[in-house]
Amino acid sequence: MAANQTGFDTRPTDRKTISHLIGRHDKPGPRYTSYPTAIEFDDQFTVDHYHERLELANARAESPLSAYMHLPFCEERCLFCGCHVIITKKREKSDPYLDLLKKEIELVAKRLPDRRSISQLHLGGGTPTYYSPDQLADLLSKFFEYFTPASGAELALEVDPRVTTIDHIDTLASLGFNRVSMGVQDLTLEVQERINRVQSRESTESIINRAKSHGFTGINVDLIYGLPLQTPEKFEQTVKAVIEMGVDRVAAYSFAFVPWMRGHQKKIDESELPDARTKMELFAVARELFLGAGYEPIGMDHFALPDDELSKAKREGRLRRNFQGYSVIPSDDVIGFGISAIGDVRRSYVQNAKKLSTYGAMVESGTLPVERGVPRTEDDELRRDVIHELMCNFKIAIARTEQDYDIDFGEYFKEDIADLRRFEEDGLVVIKPNEITATPVGELFVRNLAMCFDAYLREGHKGSGKPTFSRTV
Repeated sequence: MAANQTGFDTRPTDRKTISHLIGRHDKPGPRYTSYPTAIEFDDQFTVDHYHERLELANARAESPLSAYMHLPFCEERCLFCGCHVIITKKREKSDPYLDLLKKEIELVAKRLPDRRSISQLHLGGGTPTYYSPDQLADLLSKFFEYFTPASGAELALEVDPRVTTIDHIDTLASLGFNRVSMGVQDLTLEVQERINRVQSRESTESIINRAKSHGFTGINVDLIYGLPLQTPEKFEQTVKAVIEMGVDRVAAYSFAFVPWMRGHQKKIDESELPDARTKMELFAVARELFLGAGYEPIGMDHFALPDDELSKAKREGRLRRNFQGYSVIPSDDVIGFGISAIGDVRRSYVQNAKKLSTYGAMVESGTLPVERGVPRTEDDELRRDVIHELMCNFKIAIARTEQDYDIDFGEYFKEDIADLRRFEEDGLVVIKPNEITATPVGELFVRNLAMCFDAYLREGHKGSGKPTFSRTV
């Protein structure tokens, strides 16, 4: 492998390269889909605050919005899952939720009379395709009555191939959807059985092929490493199968084992989980194979083909990060719909009620179902930008940051840089007067690097005393 001017391999793929660093740096830490992180949200942020933010957002009529819609229902609970879901096989119990969503859409639209264009819509869950094609079409028709996709808008959804039909894909394509993401996790049967997610390769490929036939781009598959009974040898077979499927993107997520937060994870036998070194080797296997197949590394845990929009955005410095993951669609405001949905509106994070009964009562009364949130300070905005630059592009352009925020970077972040020096000693980051850059090995520990700039971690977050975050490895 080639070496760059720092002396580090430019593209380390050897699965043994970083094992000696794990003991020093494997610790709980945020994934930084937001900053401040969700642990800082509180109920001091009220409906009135949301009204104020929507009024400010409405004034930016020329700028398209981004929207997220949470559809929480699933037939069964996957034991690895950390999402906010409702489990029931009785479809009739989920029907009233669609009516609530339509009412919330109307309530939000009234607060945005001059700003109805969207550049991005993402349906997440739960399992959006838990609902029938006709039900989804009805819901989306209501949404599009108020919010119109801009030219080139990305309309995306998450699907579970076990319950998704060809009719689902056909219907969504007819409504303008052009991107799909699906969970695979692992194709090894005994692993699937341990996580209550038995899923065939054939069911996944049929959805991928149907989406391709409709011209969907950015087709994504999710894998998870660190699951019970996973071994590097078996996980290698899963990765090779996914490469053969010809998807545009892959997300390889670290399994967040947090049974103190997700009670259903107590059903997992902890003794069957890979240890930290094996877990990192699982990711190294995936990285080695995806890079060898021509995929490019995106952020800390994604891979994309060179002609995919994620890869182009990374090369051009346009890559961004939000609660839906890495994004290339510019939008300065995100509206969340549905229980637990999080929005990002005019320098504030806004989260809806998590309990269906609370959400329903508020919507039925004509009240936006806000439960908590947090306004961002100027310091939050600055640190958010710096952290996301690291998470997305593995570097911080110091001069640009100084110009954008009118600061002396070295002075402002004096304590943060001092904290970062210990990672420089391990060869994970290069600190120069004009730029801070994660080394290729440091990219694998980018969450640890980002934590150096997290003022809330330094000051002590609003936790319950229990562990809050998953481990960084």
